Amino acid sequence: MRILITDGMDRAAIAQLQALGHEVVEQFYEPDALGAALRDFDAVVVRSKTKVRQKHIDEALGGRLKLIIRGGVGVDNIDVAYAEEKGIAVRNTPCASSESVAEMALALMFACSRYVSIAGHTMREGKWEKKAYGKGVELQGKTLGIIGTGRIGLKLASVASAIGMKVIAYSRTHKPETGLEFVSFEELLQRADFISLHTPAILGRPLIGAEEIAKMKDGVIIVNTSRGANIDEGALLEALNSGKVRGAGLDVFVDEPTANLALVSHPNVACTPHIGAATGEAQKRIGAEVVEIISAF
Repeated sequence: MRILITDGMDRAAIAQLQALGHEVVEQFYEPDALGAALRDFDAVVVRSKTKVRQKHIDEALGGRLKLIIRGGVGVDNIDVAYAEEKGIAVRNTPCASSESVAEMALALMFACSRYVSIAGHTMREGKWEKKAYGKGVELQGKTLGIIGTGRIGLKLASVASAIGMKVIAYSRTHKPETGLEFVSFEELLQRADFISLHTPAILGRPLIGAEEIAKMKDGVIIVNTSRGANIDEGALLEALNSGKVRGAGLDVFVDEPTANLALVSHPNVACTPHIGAATGEAQKRIGAEVVEIISAF
Protein backbone atom coordinates (compact mmCIF):
# COMPACT_ATOMS: atom_id res chain seq x y z
CA MET A 1 0.00 0.00 0.00
CA ARG A 2 0.94 3.64 -0.47
CA ILE A 3 0.35 5.37 2.87
CA LEU A 4 0.19 9.10 3.64
CA ILE A 5 0.96 10.27 7.18
CA THR A 6 -0.09 13.89 7.57
CA ASP A 7 0.47 14.74 11.23
CA GLY A 8 3.47 12.64 12.23
CA MET A 9 3.81 9.17 13.72
CA ASP A 10 6.22 7.13 15.82
CA ARG A 11 9.42 6.40 13.86
CA ALA A 12 9.48 2.72 14.82
CA ALA A 13 5.97 2.25 13.42
CA ILE A 14 6.94 3.94 10.16
CA ALA A 15 9.98 1.69 9.88
CA GLN A 16 7.78 -1.35 10.53
CA LEU A 17 5.35 -0.34 7.78
CA GLN A 18 8.25 0.07 5.38
CA ALA A 19 9.66 -3.30 6.41
CA LEU A 20 6.28 -4.83 5.55
CA GLY A 21 6.68 -3.49 2.02
CA HIS A 22 4.49 -0.37 2.20
CA GLU A 23 5.51 2.98 0.77
CA VAL A 24 5.18 5.69 3.45
CA VAL A 25 5.01 9.41 2.67
CA GLU A 26 5.10 11.95 5.52
CA GLN A 27 3.61 15.25 4.42
CA PHE A 28 1.04 17.71 5.72
CA TYR A 29 -1.37 19.13 3.15
CA GLU A 30 -3.35 22.33 3.54
CA PRO A 31 -7.14 21.79 3.27
CA ASP A 32 -7.34 23.07 -0.31
CA ALA A 33 -4.75 20.53 -1.50
CA LEU A 34 -5.64 17.53 0.67
CA GLY A 35 -8.45 16.02 -1.42
CA ALA A 36 -6.47 15.86 -4.65
CA ALA A 37 -3.45 14.45 -2.83
CA LEU A 38 -5.50 11.62 -1.33
CA ARG A 39 -6.21 10.23 -4.79
CA ASP A 40 -2.64 8.94 -4.95
CA PHE A 41 -2.71 7.00 -1.65
CA ASP A 42 -4.35 3.77 -0.52
CA ALA A 43 -4.46 4.89 3.11
CA VAL A 44 -4.05 8.09 5.10
CA VAL A 45 -3.16 8.40 8.79
CA VAL A 46 -4.18 11.64 10.51
CA ARG A 47 -4.10 13.00 14.05
CA SER A 48 -6.11 16.05 15.17
CA LYS A 49 -4.61 18.72 12.89
CA THR A 50 -5.79 17.26 9.56
CA LYS A 51 -9.53 17.35 8.90
CA VAL A 52 -10.92 14.94 6.29
CA ARG A 53 -14.25 16.40 5.23
CA GLN A 54 -16.84 15.58 2.59
CA LYS A 55 -15.20 17.81 -0.02
CA HIS A 56 -11.87 16.00 0.43
CA ILE A 57 -13.56 12.63 0.08
CA ASP A 58 -15.36 13.79 -3.08
CA GLU A 59 -12.08 14.97 -4.57
CA ALA A 60 -10.42 11.66 -3.72
CA LEU A 61 -13.12 9.49 -5.33
CA GLY A 62 -11.91 7.56 -8.36
CA GLY A 63 -8.40 7.40 -6.92
CA ARG A 64 -6.67 4.84 -4.72
CA LEU A 65 -7.99 5.85 -1.29
CA LYS A 66 -9.53 2.93 0.62
CA LEU A 67 -8.72 3.59 4.28
CA ILE A 68 -8.62 6.58 6.67
CA ILE A 69 -7.05 6.06 10.09
CA ARG A 70 -7.30 8.50 12.98
CA GLY A 71 -4.30 8.08 15.26
CA GLY A 72 -6.27 8.74 18.45
CA VAL A 73 -9.66 8.21 20.01
CA GLY A 74 -12.09 10.75 18.56
CA VAL A 75 -12.98 10.75 14.86
CA ASP A 76 -14.88 14.05 14.77
CA ASN A 77 -12.25 15.50 12.42
CA ILE A 78 -13.38 12.95 9.79
CA ASP A 79 -16.75 12.79 8.06
CA VAL A 80 -17.02 9.11 8.92
CA ALA A 81 -20.51 8.29 7.66
CA TYR A 82 -19.90 9.97 4.31
CA ALA A 83 -16.55 8.22 3.82
CA GLU A 84 -18.02 4.81 4.57
CA GLU A 85 -20.99 5.54 2.30
CA LYS A 86 -18.46 6.06 -0.49
CA GLY A 87 -16.71 2.78 0.28
CA ILE A 88 -13.78 4.21 2.25
CA ALA A 89 -13.16 2.50 5.59
CA VAL A 90 -12.47 4.58 8.71
CA ARG A 91 -10.57 3.29 11.75
CA ASN A 92 -9.11 4.79 14.92
CA THR A 93 -6.80 3.74 17.77
CA PRO A 94 -9.10 3.85 20.81
CA CYS A 95 -6.84 2.05 23.27
CA ALA A 96 -3.51 3.76 22.72
CA SER A 97 -3.84 7.11 24.51
CA SER A 98 -6.30 6.41 27.33
CA GLU A 99 -3.68 6.35 30.08
CA SER A 100 -1.96 9.51 28.84
CA VAL A 101 -5.15 11.59 28.59
CA ALA A 102 -6.44 10.34 31.95
CA GLU A 103 -3.15 11.31 33.58
CA MET A 104 -3.34 14.74 31.93
CA ALA A 105 -6.83 15.26 33.36
CA LEU A 106 -5.56 14.33 36.81
CA ALA A 107 -2.55 16.64 36.40
CA LEU A 108 -4.84 19.55 35.52
CA MET A 109 -6.98 18.79 38.58
CA PHE A 110 -3.90 19.04 40.80
CA ALA A 111 -2.71 22.17 39.00
CA CYS A 112 -6.03 23.94 39.56
CA SER A 113 -6.48 22.84 43.16
CA ARG A 114 -2.96 23.91 44.21
CA TYR A 115 -2.34 26.90 41.89
CA VAL A 116 0.61 25.09 40.31
CA SER A 117 0.46 27.00 37.02
CA ILE A 118 0.07 30.57 38.26
CA ALA A 119 2.32 30.12 41.31
CA GLY A 120 5.14 28.83 39.13
CA HIS A 121 4.59 31.69 36.68
CA THR A 122 4.86 34.37 39.38
CA MET A 123 8.06 32.80 40.71
CA ARG A 124 9.62 33.18 37.28
CA GLU A 125 8.80 36.87 37.62
CA GLY A 126 10.84 36.99 40.84
CA LYS A 127 7.80 37.01 43.15
CA TRP A 128 7.16 34.95 46.29
CA GLU A 129 3.37 34.78 46.53
CA LYS A 130 3.10 32.26 49.36
CA LYS A 131 0.09 33.91 51.00
CA ALA A 132 -1.81 34.41 47.75
CA TYR A 133 -1.50 30.77 46.72
CA GLY A 134 -1.44 29.12 50.13
CA LYS A 135 -5.17 28.34 50.13
CA GLY A 136 -5.29 25.24 47.98
CA VAL A 137 -7.67 22.31 48.32
CA GLU A 138 -7.00 18.59 48.44
CA LEU A 139 -8.41 16.08 45.98
CA GLN A 140 -8.75 13.38 48.62
CA GLY A 141 -12.29 13.24 49.93
CA LYS A 142 -13.73 15.37 47.13
CA THR A 143 -16.38 14.23 44.65
CA LEU A 144 -15.27 13.89 41.04
CA GLY A 145 -17.98 13.92 38.40
CA ILE A 146 -16.90 12.20 35.18
CA ILE A 147 -18.96 12.97 32.08
CA GLY A 148 -18.38 10.16 29.59
CA THR A 149 -17.23 6.69 30.63
CA GLY A 150 -15.25 5.44 27.68
CA ARG A 151 -11.72 4.15 28.16
CA ILE A 152 -10.34 7.53 29.26
CA GLY A 153 -13.16 8.30 31.68
CA LEU A 154 -12.89 4.83 33.26
CA LYS A 155 -9.11 5.14 33.60
CA LEU A 156 -9.50 8.52 35.33
CA ALA A 157 -12.12 7.00 37.64
CA SER A 158 -9.64 4.30 38.62
CA VAL A 159 -6.74 6.62 39.45
CA ALA A 160 -9.01 9.19 41.14
CA SER A 161 -10.49 6.48 43.37
CA ALA A 162 -6.98 5.35 44.25
CA ILE A 163 -6.15 8.76 45.73
CA GLY A 164 -9.32 8.85 47.78
CA MET A 165 -11.80 10.72 45.60
CA LYS A 166 -15.50 9.83 45.52
CA VAL A 167 -16.34 9.20 41.84
CA ILE A 168 -19.77 9.67 40.27
CA ALA A 169 -20.40 9.40 36.54
CA TYR A 170 -22.83 10.31 33.82
CA SER A 171 -23.02 8.46 30.52
CA ARG A 172 -25.68 8.02 27.88
CA THR A 173 -25.05 4.27 28.24
CA HIS A 174 -24.66 3.14 31.85
CA LYS A 175 -22.07 0.44 32.47
CA PRO A 176 -23.00 -1.26 35.76
CA GLU A 177 -20.15 -3.73 35.40
CA THR A 178 -17.69 -0.87 36.05
CA GLY A 179 -18.83 -0.53 39.65
CA LEU A 180 -19.24 3.25 39.29
CA GLU A 181 -22.11 5.23 40.75
CA PHE A 182 -24.03 6.51 37.73
CA VAL A 183 -26.21 9.58 38.24
CA SER A 184 -28.21 11.92 36.05
CA PHE A 185 -26.48 14.80 34.31
CA GLU A 186 -28.28 17.28 36.60
CA GLU A 187 -27.27 15.42 39.77
CA LEU A 188 -23.65 15.26 38.65
CA LEU A 189 -23.58 19.02 38.10
CA GLN A 190 -25.03 19.62 41.55
CA ARG A 191 -22.87 17.17 43.55
CA ALA A 192 -19.40 17.31 42.01
CA ASP A 193 -16.48 19.31 43.43
CA PHE A 194 -14.49 18.49 40.28
CA ILE A 195 -15.99 17.84 36.84
CA SER A 196 -14.00 16.21 34.05
CA LEU A 197 -15.26 15.92 30.45
CA HIS A 198 -14.57 12.84 28.33
CA THR A 199 -17.12 12.90 25.52
CA PRO A 200 -17.07 13.65 21.79
CA ALA A 201 -18.17 17.12 20.71
CA ILE A 202 -21.93 17.60 21.01
CA LEU A 203 -23.53 18.95 17.86
CA GLY A 204 -25.50 22.17 18.14
CA ARG A 205 -24.41 23.56 21.48
CA PRO A 206 -21.74 23.19 24.16
CA LEU A 207 -22.26 20.50 26.76
CA ILE A 208 -21.32 22.99 29.48
CA GLY A 209 -22.70 26.52 29.19
CA ALA A 210 -23.96 29.23 31.52
CA GLU A 211 -27.09 27.25 32.43
CA GLU A 212 -25.09 24.17 33.43
CA ILE A 213 -22.49 26.18 35.36
CA ALA A 214 -25.27 27.86 37.37
CA LYS A 215 -26.32 24.43 38.66
CA MET A 216 -22.82 23.55 39.87
CA LYS A 217 -21.40 23.98 43.35
CA ASP A 218 -19.74 27.29 44.12
CA GLY A 219 -15.99 26.79 43.79
CA VAL A 220 -16.20 23.87 41.37
CA ILE A 221 -13.13 22.95 39.29
CA ILE A 222 -13.79 22.01 35.64
CA VAL A 223 -11.36 19.99 33.51
CA ASN A 224 -11.65 19.44 29.77
CA THR A 225 -9.35 17.09 27.86
CA SER A 226 -12.06 16.03 25.38
CA ARG A 227 -13.08 18.63 22.77
CA GLY A 228 -13.01 22.41 23.10
CA ALA A 229 -16.52 22.78 21.71
CA ASN A 230 -17.89 20.99 24.78
CA ILE A 231 -17.50 24.17 26.87
CA ASP A 232 -18.85 27.67 26.22
CA GLU A 233 -15.60 29.58 26.72
CA GLY A 234 -17.39 32.90 27.28
CA ALA A 235 -19.58 31.43 30.01
CA LEU A 236 -16.58 29.74 31.61
CA LEU A 237 -14.57 32.97 31.68
CA GLU A 238 -17.48 34.84 33.27
CA ALA A 239 -17.81 32.13 35.93
CA LEU A 240 -14.08 32.26 36.65
CA ASN A 241 -14.23 36.02 37.05
CA SER A 242 -17.20 35.80 39.42
CA GLY A 243 -15.63 33.02 41.48
CA LYS A 244 -18.44 30.56 40.74
CA VAL A 245 -15.80 28.35 39.15
CA ARG A 246 -12.66 28.09 41.28
CA GLY A 247 -10.45 26.84 38.48
CA ALA A 248 -10.40 25.35 34.99
CA GLY A 249 -7.92 22.88 33.53
CA LEU A 250 -8.02 23.05 29.75
CA ASP A 251 -6.11 21.01 27.19
CA VAL A 252 -8.55 21.68 24.33
CA PHE A 253 -10.19 24.79 22.92
CA VAL A 254 -12.95 25.81 20.54
CA ASP A 255 -10.39 27.07 18.03
CA GLU A 256 -6.89 25.62 17.90
CA PRO A 257 -4.46 27.29 18.13
CA THR A 258 -6.60 29.37 20.47
CA ALA A 259 -6.63 33.17 20.37
CA ASN A 260 -8.67 33.41 23.57
CA LEU A 261 -5.95 35.08 25.62
CA ALA A 262 -8.41 36.32 28.23
CA LEU A 263 -9.19 32.71 29.09
CA VAL A 264 -5.75 31.11 28.89
CA SER A 265 -4.10 33.96 30.82
CA HIS A 266 -6.66 33.90 33.63
CA PRO A 267 -4.84 33.24 36.94
CA ASN A 268 -7.22 30.38 37.81
CA VAL A 269 -6.76 28.54 34.52
CA ALA A 270 -4.18 25.80 34.00
CA CYS A 271 -3.86 25.19 30.29
CA THR A 272 -1.89 23.13 27.80
CA PRO A 273 -1.90 23.12 23.95
CA HIS A 274 -3.84 19.89 23.26
CA ILE A 275 -1.06 17.58 24.45
CA GLY A 276 -3.15 15.10 26.45
CA ALA A 277 -2.04 12.16 24.30
CA ALA A 278 1.45 13.51 23.65
CA THR A 279 3.59 11.09 25.62
CA GLY A 280 6.30 8.88 24.21
CA GLU A 281 4.47 5.80 25.46
CA ALA A 282 1.17 6.81 23.86
CA GLN A 283 2.82 7.61 20.54
CA LYS A 284 4.42 4.17 20.44
CA ARG A 285 1.08 2.52 21.22
CA ILE A 286 -0.69 4.60 18.55
CA GLY A 287 1.93 3.65 15.99
CA ALA A 288 1.65 -0.02 16.89
CA GLU A 289 -2.15 0.09 16.56
CA VAL A 290 -1.88 1.80 13.16
CA VAL A 291 0.42 -0.98 11.94
CA GLU A 292 -2.05 -3.60 13.20
CA ILE A 293 -4.98 -1.85 11.49
CA ILE A 294 -3.17 -1.62 8.14
CA SER A 295 -1.97 -5.22 8.34
CA ALA A 296 -5.48 -6.47 9.13
CA PHE A 297 -7.02 -4.33 6.40
